[in-house]
Amino acid sequence: MIAGRTRLADLFQQGAAKIRFPMAEGMPLEAVIINTAGGLTGGDRLVVSLDVAEGAHAVIATQACEKIYRAESGQAVVENTIVVGSAGRCDWLPQETILFDGAGLQRRLNVAMTGDSHFFGVEALVPGRSASGETINTLALHDRIAIRRDGRLIYADALSLSGPVRSALSRPARGGGTGAIATVLYAAPDAERRLGEARDNLAACRSETGASAVNGLLAMRFVAANAVDLRRDLVAVITAWRGRDMPRAWMI
Repeated sequence: MIAGRTRLADLFQQGAAKIRFPMAEGMPLEAVIINTAGGLTGGDRLVVSLDVAEGAHAVIATQACEKIYRAESGQAVVENTIVVGSAGRCDWLPQETILFDGAGLQRRLNVAMTGDSHFFGVEALVPGRSASGETINTLALHDRIAIRRDGRLIYADALSLSGPVRSALSRPARGGGTGAIATVLYAAPDAERRLGEARDNLAACRSETGASAVNGLLAMRFVAANAVDLRRDLVAVITAWRGRDMPRAWMI
């Protein structure tokens, strides 16, 4: 923080991973993550580590949807680690991850907070682009999210799909033929008090949705018939929740 505004303190980047900082007056510091390779496949590794200092507010987005292509061998690895200091705020707003047939992905999101910090984040998965006639027959996906407050685990989620997953995803209890899914998380001192607001925001969604809150963490789930409906719902809910427009990268 410099003169009450969030500023960049340190930056290291290498390989295909780049980060840019659009200028936006009167807004929190916004960072856009760019994968110049255009996607990931077996053997690729993308690591992002963010430290939001005491009292700072950062908004993190991606330039485009991440694409996970067919892997001839191995899996792509994505590791995102976020530390939010006392009274700090982080809005983690990557665009959807698109999985192609035969893709392999290990993805982890780890968040470490303090008792008075705020974290708002979204993770969305699109198994195949239905508008392009793509379907997923085989997949190797291991997706994990963990949030800790003052060292204590307050949220853990793990999704694993492997092998011939098309029939599994069509079953009512395992996706019901879903075309896209997302989880939105809000960890903050007022999380439980905002549960009613969350459910009101979800009421207008085309996706099947649900929300729950406990121990200072609120989770919203989205299961959509297609990626278009999911994005429409995410933009509406996230915009209402944050009280400001989505990062410009989402609108391109």
